[in-house]
Amino acid sequence: MERKDVKEQYKWKISDVFESDEKWEEAFAALEPQADFEQFRGTLHTVEGLLSFFGKEEQLTIAALRVYLYAFMKHDEDVRETKYNSYIARVMNFFTRLDSETSFSTPELTALPDETLDAFIADPRLRDYDYMLSRIKAQKAHILSEKEERILAQTGEPMSAAGDVFEMLDNAELDLPEIEYEGQKVRLSHGLYSVIMSGKDRGKRKEAYELYYSAYRKIINTLATTYFGNVKKDIFYKNVRGYDSCMQMAMFEEDVDRSVYDNLVSSVEEGAPLMHRYIAMRKKAMGLDTMYMYDIYPALVEDAELKLTYEEAYELVLKGLAPLGEEYGALLRRGRDERWIDVCETEGKRSGAYSIGIYGNHPFVLLNYQKTTHDVFTIAHEMGHSIHSYFSNKNQPFVKSDYKIFVAEVASTVNEVLLLKYLLKTTEDAKLKKYLLNYFMDMIRTTLFRQTQFAEFEERAHALAEAGEPLNKDNLSALYKELNEKYYGSAVVHDDNIAIEWARIPHFYRSFYVYKYATGITAAICIANKILREGETAVRRYFEFLSGGCSTDPVSLLKLAGADLTDRETFSAAMREFRDTLDEFEKIA
Repeated sequence: MERKDVKEQYKWKISDVFESDEKWEEAFAALEPQADFEQFRGTLHTVEGLLSFFGKEEQLTIAALRVYLYAFMKHDEDVRETKYNSYIARVMNFFTRLDSETSFSTPELTALPDETLDAFIADPRLRDYDYMLSRIKAQKAHILSEKEERILAQTGEPMSAAGDVFEMLDNAELDLPEIEYEGQKVRLSHGLYSVIMSGKDRGKRKEAYELYYSAYRKIINTLATTYFGNVKKDIFYKNVRGYDSCMQMAMFEEDVDRSVYDNLVSSVEEGAPLMHRYIAMRKKAMGLDTMYMYDIYPALVEDAELKLTYEEAYELVLKGLAPLGEEYGALLRRGRDERWIDVCETEGKRSGAYSIGIYGNHPFVLLNYQKTTHDVFTIAHEMGHSIHSYFSNKNQPFVKSDYKIFVAEVASTVNEVLLLKYLLKTTEDAKLKKYLLNYFMDMIRTTLFRQTQFAEFEERAHALAEAGEPLNKDNLSALYKELNEKYYGSAVVHDDNIAIEWARIPHFYRSFYVYKYATGITAAICIANKILREGETAVRRYFEFLSGGCSTDPVSLLKLAGADLTDRETFSAAMREFRDTLDEFEKIA
């Protein structure tokens, strides 16, 4: 339907950001004259100078984020409306200018003696900035001169070209063929491909699988060159900043110890036989003599979906998340009643779902709700993001409010795990229970095993390029196929189509991002189980994490909630969760 036909209660209240485009224009126009920081150059060696500089930078950044939020949300209400593309471009240009104008600050601070920085960190007047200053001190070896930093600040947009090219190829230029679907000839799309892959018709899955990858195969050399360009961008920054590897650079900037990544990969490798067992069980349950990768997506239990209205789904989420206490439940109701959420799928609306929040404003959630089990869990997932943002913004100053990407998927996944365990505990329908167990196994498969497979691919592809080997369709496809065999085992056929799956993964253009999904679900399983076992004590610790923002390194924040990613046992517990779920499914089956 068209957006104008949607009831107000199902639309996010964008007037909470700006009442109109005219108000947005006024706010944006007020930004430009303020983007001059020349007066602060040479003053950052004193507490007073720092406070003045940080104060203006924060005030301007908060205002700019507000205009960005409005432009972003208006664009996503109807992507056909080009006006808001222009709004977004104007704001991004402003952020580039702001980065350039303030680029002198980090070199000026890193030029100070360690004793001066230590004094700043200990000074109660700079308490809001202590963690940021400690990171600046740690980065001293990787910060360049003021002139060089100013140049680097202006490379962001041109250096994003590889990702922009991939997005254009994948969303606009990919020549996806037609397929007959539900009695009509339609053009295959990413969304339709996902629908067919999870469907019952094996012949149609095979057809879609082959057609889909045939389109990527036609431009595989271009996609390999594009991905290599993205890797070369990372190598450029690694070399310029003096890191030993791209992986080291990414983890250092997130303030995460390499041992966390190594724990993840080694634990998932150790747990690989469980995945092989799951795939073999799936093959047997589907009655297949030969299993292909297009057979791993359909639910093993048919016609057991939760088909709930949005109102029914939200009430179910409230019940499932009741272990988090009254305050959390009140925030969930507030988000629904105060219209933080844009619910309905409409013509031109951005697909998928997300949560977005900025300092000084409540968060917002975009949904495209349908009556499916997945969409019920999506409500819990996105509200997990939103309430995480709410607590961080409420309890931290601006500079510490924006939690790192490393922990971004934890709160959302805690909600999913709690909801799933509530459903498993309360349902008396054996068929639905079986369906939910399968749903949980596939959640772990796609988020823990698959994302770790992606992470290994990224690490090894970067290592090849760093060693001087050009990346191309042949070595990238050989590497990916090797990893697919390692993770999925011998019960499934690893054909030439799955070998080029790397070419269609958009997250590879956000280098070293995907492993955080895997560490996120590992931490979430640990935290959810502690909440269910220990009750209020664990909830209180969890709220400390939710309120922590970026007040210290993300691994330490997770330890507050009881998830220690420096300990292999945390990862082993997630593997046991997968094993126990598989055991229970096989027992019921």
